[in-house]
Amino acid sequence: MIKAVIFDMDGVIIDSEGEYLKYLYEFVREKNPDVRLEELYGTVGTTKRDCWVVVEAAVKTGQTWEELHDEYLGRWTEIFSSVDYMSIFRPEVLEVMDQLRDMGLRLAVASSTNIGQVEKILTENKVAERLELMVSGSDFKRSKPDPAVYLHTAERMGLAPAECLVIEDSTVGITAGHNAGMTVAALIDERFCFDRSLADFELADLRAVVPLAKRLLDREDAAAVRGI
Repeated sequence: MIKAVIFDMDGVIIDSEGEYLKYLYEFVREKNPDVRLEELYGTVGTTKRDCWVVVEAAVKTGQTWEELHDEYLGRWTEIFSSVDYMSIFRPEVLEVMDQLRDMGLRLAVASSTNIGQVEKILTENKVAERLELMVSGSDFKRSKPDPAVYLHTAERMGLAPAECLVIEDSTVGITAGHNAGMTVAALIDERFCFDRSLADFELADLRAVVPLAKRLLDREDAAAVRGI
């Protein structure tokens, strides 16, 4: 039975993918003024190595992806403090979470972003107070698409993976939830060509999480009545 809903943060609770891409584009243009934004779409929602290999190909300076990553990392504190996270927050998530809690479901966030940023962002937009747990994939040796962050979240909540519904948007996040053995619902974002083939469900917007959760609970109740 589904007992908890675990949300990703970037691309789900906050529409941050395009915002972060803007800063990365500025960085790359300093090295290659002719680069097109579309050349960097492959950096979104992927692993660190895959992201920066795309950047390496786009800058064409001879720098390795590791060197470029380390150089950009020095800007991250300034970028984080510059982003207006309230402007990219999806406020409908608050009502969605309240309805899910009214249905008896427990809530958590499992994000690849470091825990300090997760806590700050989610506290500012009043999501944190609705959550039982916030977990960061940066605390693990392998982040998404490795399932570790989702498995750890379920373990911390005392739940089996099969008792968790994951809300994701990116290819790596969907893969992580799937590999963890959880039910995965993918929030559709056509901008970045994410592969949603491993998702169990696709959602047009966050409000669709509530009827989906109800369907899953109703299905499980019916199965219990039939003795399945």
